[in-house]
Amino acid sequence: MGTLTARVVPVPLRLGGGRHIVERNFVMYRRSWVVFLSGFFEPVFYLLSIGVGVAQLVGDFTLSDGTRIGYAAFVAPAMLASSAMNGAIFDSTYNIFFRMKYAKLYDSMLATPLRPWDIATGEVTWALLRGACYSAMFILVMLFMGLVSSWWALVALPASVLIGFAFAGAGMALTTFMRSWQDFEFVQLAIIPMFLFSATFYPVETYPDAIRWLVEITPLYQGVVLERAFTTGTVSWSLLINILYLATMGTLGMYVASRRLGKLLLK
Repeated sequence: MGTLTARVVPVPLRLGGGRHIVERNFVMYRRSWVVFLSGFFEPVFYLLSIGVGVAQLVGDFTLSDGTRIGYAAFVAPAMLASSAMNGAIFDSTYNIFFRMKYAKLYDSMLATPLRPWDIATGEVTWALLRGACYSAMFILVMLFMGLVSSWWALVALPASVLIGFAFAGAGMALTTFMRSWQDFEFVQLAIIPMFLFSATFYPVETYPDAIRWLVEITPLYQGVVLERAFTTGTVSWSLLINILYLATMGTLGMYVASRRLGKLLLK
């Protein structure tokens, strides 16, 4: 009788209901692991083509503390940060928009004890786990190529997870405001300039002062600063500002996303 009642009358889930979203996504991708792994190769190709090929034409870089590193070692941590950003944005925008607008997956989920916050935390957690896999493999490539010069690189993986958290939260929040696939053009309009100009391929000091401050307030720049500091060993207390920036961005994004999901789906 108790079992029958539990099937008919939903009982509140314990804390961590978002884990069911993670399990669902894991089962879905288990049979399409090639698609899952495809996101790893893009930053590696960029590193090999630009960081290694162009490195033959570019001299060493001098960091703010006087440390000199090769061009490949300068670009690699930026590729790591960009990979975390791209993976999080893809999962938290295109995939979530399809599940919400076309598959109507979240409507079905909210018919269970799952709540909007569970959906937000579950989807963001999945994006972070996927990004962490890519980042871990990319760090191994950096180690193999000799592009890591400090034991602080052990913190580069948690830093990439933090970058993914920031962009996944913000991406999911923005997706709840999108009305059609055409709106995603605005996402690309923001992502591509950040990828090109967030001190990814050359130091931020090369910009005029009027432009430099604009670059320094972008979220990807915060991630590039973190990853470059950890892989080169140029760590300072100022990195706490970058960490706080990204953590706040992700938390606010998740809060907005859960509120918007509740408003859109629980009408």
